[in-house]
Amino acid sequence: MSKIHIMSENLANKIAAGEVVEKTSSIVKELVENSIDANATNIIVNLIKGGLESIQVIDDGEGMDREDAKKAFGRHATSKLIKDDDLFFINTMGFRGEALPSIASVSEVKLKTSNGETSSYIHIKGGELLEESSGDLRTGTDITVTNLFYNTPARLKYLKSENTESYNSINLIEKLALSHPEIKFTLTNNERVIVKTSGSGNLLKTIHEIYGLNVSNKMLEFKASSNDFDIYGFICKPEILKSNRNDINTFVNNRIVRNMDINKAINDAYYTYKPEGKYPIVVLNINTDPTLVDVNIHPTKQDIKLSKMTDLYDLIYKTIKNTLYNNLLIPDALKNESVNIIKASVISDIVESMTSNEEKVNIQTELDFKIEEKEDNKKLTASEDILVNKELKSLVLYPVGLALGTYIIAENDEGIYLIDQHAAQERVNYEKYMKALKERKVSTANLLIPITIELSASDYTILKDNLNVLTDIGFILEEFGVNTYKVTGHPTWILESYEEESVRKIIDLVIINKDKFDPVKFNENIAITLACKMSIKANMRISHVAQEELLSELVLCDNPYNCPHGRPTIIKFSIYDLERMFKRVMN
Repeated sequence: MSKIHIMSENLANKIAAGEVVEKTSSIVKELVENSIDANATNIIVNLIKGGLESIQVIDDGEGMDREDAKKAFGRHATSKLIKDDDLFFINTMGFRGEALPSIASVSEVKLKTSNGETSSYIHIKGGELLEESSGDLRTGTDITVTNLFYNTPARLKYLKSENTESYNSINLIEKLALSHPEIKFTLTNNERVIVKTSGSGNLLKTIHEIYGLNVSNKMLEFKASSNDFDIYGFICKPEILKSNRNDINTFVNNRIVRNMDINKAINDAYYTYKPEGKYPIVVLNINTDPTLVDVNIHPTKQDIKLSKMTDLYDLIYKTIKNTLYNNLLIPDALKNESVNIIKASVISDIVESMTSNEEKVNIQTELDFKIEEKEDNKKLTASEDILVNKELKSLVLYPVGLALGTYIIAENDEGIYLIDQHAAQERVNYEKYMKALKERKVSTANLLIPITIELSASDYTILKDNLNVLTDIGFILEEFGVNTYKVTGHPTWILESYEEESVRKIIDLVIINKDKFDPVKFNENIAITLACKMSIKANMRISHVAQEELLSELVLCDNPYNCPHGRPTIIKFSIYDLERMFKRVMN
């Protein structure tokens, strides 16, 4: 007797549901993406208990007729792929035809939909049709999911708490709103509005509606193109970094994606602008030919493969690097943190209750205008060379003293500045070393007394295999006994009196990096290590002349705002901040 048989449609759907429906936000994602594909301009998501009790999605999209409404719950039923070749030109959020039947197989679904001419009401539970009738003629779709995993208790117990499930859905809707600023999104939980965007089509305004004014005021716009990719979006100034990657929002053809190479390009562009373990707020839109994107590698369609990834990496890296370079990034010492607490929806409620209709229009127009006017943002193309930040290079700082033996106090016509002398000199030294390493102008100074480096057998073997790394940058070494090298010459950029310490640190870096040796990272590590070691330390009092010299060198750096480790070098107290603190101004 044959052991192999064809599983039932309902069983196949339940198996597929294990990939499509992991949590309540998975259902929200699939339903909202269907609404986006239906060209909706207004999408409302209503959750009860974070979606554990009920998930409702209402849109004003194209809707469906009765025949399509019923077909939509059939496995692999889709309006988005007609022929085989369409798989290579996917421009929609969904295309597999798995979401609705998978959801319906493990829950109870009530669907109301209309295309403006005909309407339908469909009630399905556990994959079985319970009711089919006519509905109202409101164009769009209203779908409600309840009793999630009622027939698969093993999956039910893996759902998280209400707070966790609601957080996942909120985070998803925020990202969808950023990827589609032209769509109005509203999300409620237990009848309380959590997320509300205007659908204005203005990306910066959407960032403001999601993150608040304190973040939106610190965002820098960028735009660039290559032969295969167009990128556009906003990045944050380094003063508002986050402790995780969740706010790196990346979209490919308006689809939310997770891609390690894209994240690496962003992170690398912020190198030395931020400390390790801190991440920027980024909204990055990538538009490209669909044939260069493979979204068919996972049911969530968030993990993708991109052709010509090297070209895209270079485009993202150079554009973000240029954007940071060409903007003044000195953080204000005082921040109005309270602004960020007030959400856009709360501001709207205050405006609603306190003003007339005419005043509302004026206030909203003023808010919109403030969000839209970003005077110092420049749109760059990848082909542009890095420009000199004239605003910073012309900044003149007059030192007036030293606080705590560590912080230089300086002033100019705009206010008072505090400069961390160690971080500032680290940055100056780092850029000097990097310049010397990049120019590859090998200039060697001979040592009057050679330095002897004795190593373990394993370290000696590694160093011997990578000896060319040291000779290429100007070291002269020769074998000297068992597991020992004699250094008779070194690059001229190594500081006098620090020769042996510097040589030992550089050799340690070669040994540590052994198998995964990267020449670029190696040069950066050398520069960072030497810059830190050779810089003025905290609690070392330096003369007024030395302070002037350090500040003059700092403002000429490519990135004077951070030390090589990403810590800030300089912060500013504007005249207004000072007058407000001393109550000379009262607003």
